[in-house]
Amino acid sequence: MNIQMFNFWYWFWLIISLGSTIGLYFLLRNKSAKTQKIVLFSILILGLVAHFIKFLYPPYSTDHARMLRDAWFVNICGANIGLFPFMFLSKDKRVKDYMFYLGMLGGLIAVFVPLEPIAKVNQAAEWIDIIRFYFHHTMLYAVPLLMVLFKLHTLSYKRVFWCPVYLLVVMLFIMLNQVFQSELGFIPLRGDDIINVNYKNSSLIWGPGNESFAVVFTALCPKIFKTIPCGEYAGQTKYWPWFWLIVPAFVYLVPICFAICMIFDHKNFRSDFAIVKSKINDYIDMIKARRKAKATSPDTAIAVNDSTVNIVSIDDKVNQNKTTQVPSDTDVSTNQ
Repeated sequence: MNIQMFNFWYWFWLIISLGSTIGLYFLLRNKSAKTQKIVLFSILILGLVAHFIKFLYPPYSTDHARMLRDAWFVNICGANIGLFPFMFLSKDKRVKDYMFYLGMLGGLIAVFVPLEPIAKVNQAAEWIDIIRFYFHHTMLYAVPLLMVLFKLHTLSYKRVFWCPVYLLVVMLFIMLNQVFQSELGFIPLRGDDIINVNYKNSSLIWGPGNESFAVVFTALCPKIFKTIPCGEYAGQTKYWPWFWLIVPAFVYLVPICFAICMIFDHKNFRSDFAIVKSKINDYIDMIKARRKAKATSPDTAIAVNDSTVNIVSIDDKVNQNKTTQVPSDTDVSTNQ
């Protein structure tokens, strides 16, 4: 087995991944919500267990240092594998929104662009780890997707702004993992820098490193977050760990999540948009009516309420009073 982009094994595993998700949907769609929850949660637990038993097979069983290093949660997908079971049980809708969006993005991107298997020098000897890779990343997008399709969770476009917030929190969790790894000796101890940005930094938390694609993030990083503010190196370029990703996270993730959400929540958005549009039009009409009223003659009385503007001429008022005036005594005697 030798996986390369668009060769036989690439399509084989891609079809297995997508097919298993579709098959699981048809298997569970007519089951009770309780059964659906149990099955999906069991898959997440199986994924968490699979993460910790990697030492049983190559390349981890033959490389003790790598086993100790990669058993931690050192990238976004790895952290999600560890956190998703707890997020699935959470009643916080924003947490489950994050689970859906990042699971879909991380899982599908990894399955369609499987860089980790492709980078393996000896794929034949590490076939079990390749299966683990596809199982983990299929799980990351399949479980959240089915959770939404089975209406175990309802997305809302109003909550998409929380997704980058939770992503940044997860990145702090990853940073904590890597600091402990460094301090306890599981990864090389720090030298001139706390963390080597070109080593186990696939999530770019510590800085852009040498990755060519990182330019799409560095272009949005404010200057303050890529300059040393004080000390002997003050003024030199250095990306602040974690902080440098705050702006890119919001700029990219919010519209992407919103676009995905529109697949499931477009009706609510359309309804809310119609209400807002109606209110804006009413306000514009009121402003136009006020301007029109001000443009009339100065002897005009203007009565304005929330929705209409009534203009009543003072001369008309006078004439109306004259026609309804009570007759005098002289008029009465003359008529008699």
